[in-house]
Amino acid sequence: MLAFLKFSPVILLAAMVVNGVDILISASVGLFVAAFICKFTEKMKFADIMNEAVEGAKEATLLAFILMLAYALAEIFMSTGVGAAAISLFINFGVTGKTVAVVAFLTTCALSVSTGTSWGTFAACIPIFIWLCNVVGGNPAMTFAAAVGGSAFGDNIGLISDTTILSSGLQGVKVVDRVRAQGPWSVLCVIASAILFYVVSVSMGLPETSGDPSQILSSMSQETIKVIEEERPSVLTLLAQVRDGVPLYMIIPVIIVITMAIMRVDTITCLSTGIVCAIAFGYSAGTVTSLKDVIRLVQSGFESAGSWAVIMLFWAMGFGAVMRRMDAFGPLAKFFVRISRRVRHLVVCNGLLCLIINAAVNEEMSQMATVGPVLKDIINDNVEGSEEDKYKLRNRNALFSDAVGVHSAALIPWHTGVAYYMGLAAAVYPLYHFTIGDLYYNFMGIICVVSIYILTFTGWDRFIPLFGLPTEPAVRLKKAN
Repeated sequence: MLAFLKFSPVILLAAMVVNGVDILISASVGLFVAAFICKFTEKMKFADIMNEAVEGAKEATLLAFILMLAYALAEIFMSTGVGAAAISLFINFGVTGKTVAVVAFLTTCALSVSTGTSWGTFAACIPIFIWLCNVVGGNPAMTFAAAVGGSAFGDNIGLISDTTILSSGLQGVKVVDRVRAQGPWSVLCVIASAILFYVVSVSMGLPETSGDPSQILSSMSQETIKVIEEERPSVLTLLAQVRDGVPLYMIIPVIIVITMAIMRVDTITCLSTGIVCAIAFGYSAGTVTSLKDVIRLVQSGFESAGSWAVIMLFWAMGFGAVMRRMDAFGPLAKFFVRISRRVRHLVVCNGLLCLIINAAVNEEMSQMATVGPVLKDIINDNVEGSEEDKYKLRNRNALFSDAVGVHSAALIPWHTGVAYYMGLAAAVYPLYHFTIGDLYYNFMGIICVVSIYILTFTGWDRFIPLFGLPTEPAVRLKKAN
C-alpha cells in the first residue's frame, strides 16, 4: 500500500495529461503532490523536500543552455536555406506516385537530422509531400506515415535534437558518443524502412506520373497557408525557398556539424559552429541580409526553448528528484533486477519502463526527465563492471529513452504526438480523412521500437558495428555474487 502511495503521483500526472491538462501544469501539480506524500512517508520538512526538487532541477542547468542553443540553431537552419537545401537535394531527382512516400521519408530524415526537431520537420514537409502526393497519385496515408517516421528519425539521433541532448545528459553520456554508437543501427533501420515503403508502393500499383515541387506552394489554398502560418511561420519561408531555389552549398553547415560530432567535439561547440556557419553561408546565398535578421532568429529560438522545453525540463526534473527521494521507483527497480538473468535483460526492463511512462504521461521529454535518473541509478546500483562498460550500458539507457519515446509517440493512439501529426495533416490537406490506422504505415517507428528490444534482449546487437553491449563476465548483476 505504501509503495502504491509513493507511485501515485505518476498515476495522477498520467490522468491529468490524458484529460487534456498541459504537461507544464501536470508536472507542477505532480511535484507538489509528490512533495506532500514525501513529507508524510519520509517525515521530512516541506522546505527540505523543496530543496531536493531545486537540487534536481539544478542538474538540468547545462542541458537548458544546450537546449536553447539547439532551438536557436533549428530556427536558423529552417530560415537561412539549410532546410530548403536538404529538401531540394531529394525532390529534384523527380517524384512519382510509386516513389513519393520513399522521397518523403528520406527527405524528412535528412531535414530532421539537420534541424533536430520532429514537429518542425513534419510541419515543414507535410504540406509539400501531401500535396505532391495528390499531384502524382500517391497514397496519402503512406506518404503521411513516411513523413512522420522520417521526422522522428532526426529527433532520435540528431546532434541538435532536444530529446537526444536530454536523454544523453540524464545518463551522463556525451551526445557525440550516443550518436556514434547508435549510427549504424539507425542507418539500417532507415534502409529497411525505405525498402518497405517502396515495395508496398509498388504492390499498390501506384502510377509513375511525375510532379513539379515548385508549383506546390502556389496550388495551396489560403486556408492551408493560414494554418501553416499559425502553426510554424518559418515553414512559409522554407516553402518559398524550395519554390525559388537555394544554392545546394547551404547543406554544408549540416555536414560540418555532423563531422564535428563524429570527431567528438563537445556539443556546445558543435551547435555554436553550426549557427555561425549557417549565418555565413546565408549571407553568401542572400537568405540572411542583416544582423537584425540573425538576432531575430536567435531570439526566436531562445524564446521557443524557454517558453516550454526548458521550463518543462525544470519542473519534470524537480518532480523526479522528489520521487527518487522517497524511492518511489524502488519496488519496480527491485522487480526488474529479480527477473533479470543477465545485464542486458535489465537494460531491456529499463526500456520497458520508458515505454510505460511514455504511454502514461503522453509526452516523451517528460518521460525522459522523470525516469532518466532512475534508469541511471538502476545500472549504477545493480551492475558491476568497469566504468567504461557501465558507460556503454547507460548509453543504451539513453537510446531506449529517446528511441522508444520519440518513435512510440507516433504509434500510441492517445499520445500528444499522434494528436499533433494527425491534426496538422488534416488541416493542411482536407481532401483525405486521416485515421489512427494510417500511422501503422510508419514502418520506421515500428522497426526502431521492435528491433531495439529484440537486439538488446538476444544479444544480436553485437552483429552491428559499434552497437553491441558489454556482456558477462565483463559486466554482471550484483545479485549473482
